[in-house]
Amino acid sequence: DIAVRYYYKGVLWSPGYFASSCGGAPISVIRQYIEQQQTPG
Repeated sequence: DIAVRYYYKGVLWSPGYFASSCGGAPISVIRQYIEQQQTPG
């Protein structure tokens, strides 16, 4: 079942993507967080 495979602890996961709520953080904070993440290498 796809829901069991990709839905874990209340958030969505896949090999190259993660989706979750940002709790109302400003877009500038979210953008900074994303830009500071390391790419798989």
